[in-house]
Amino acid sequence: MKKTHKLTLTAMMIAIGAMSSNLFYIPIGITKVFPIQHFLNVLSAVLLGPYYAVAQAFCVSLLRNIMGTGSPFAFPGSMVGALLASLLFLKTRKIYLAFFGEVIGTGIIGAMLCYPIATLLLGQKVTLFGFIPLFIFSSFAGALIGFVILTVFLQKKVVKIEGTQTKM
Repeated sequence: MKKTHKLTLTAMMIAIGAMSSNLFYIPIGITKVFPIQHFLNVLSAVLLGPYYAVAQAFCVSLLRNIMGTGSPFAFPGSMVGALLASLLFLKTRKIYLAFFGEVIGTGIIGAMLCYPIATLLLGQKVTLFGFIPLFIFSSFAGALIGFVILTVFLQKKVVKIEGTQTKM
């Protein structure tokens, strides 16, 4: 895929993430979980690669915070998940590993990175593992949607991804 196509697709994903953040977020405690972000992370990880996936995650998180539909916890969660999903896919060319990379990267690693943000920057009392169930729920739901859509697109030959087979 050409660089112009990648930039355009990244911009479209950022627009979808920013616009849908008004409609599809779930406020739970001091967080706002957003499964659409995880869906976009899996899509960008598989279709675009690590640089574009992390840039997309950062831009959507930044726009959500500016619009008031996000929280500071969006940054470590989405960016770590996008990075791990894209690196696992890049290494193996298996979409299901991009799914697991998003869930582990956001649900566990990103959730643990939110602890210092909550305690040091926001002054909230939270436990180290308090964010993990919320982040896993959100990332699992969104990443599953991304996995299903990519699998269907590959089987129907809507999109062609170099190095992948239609059998997952």
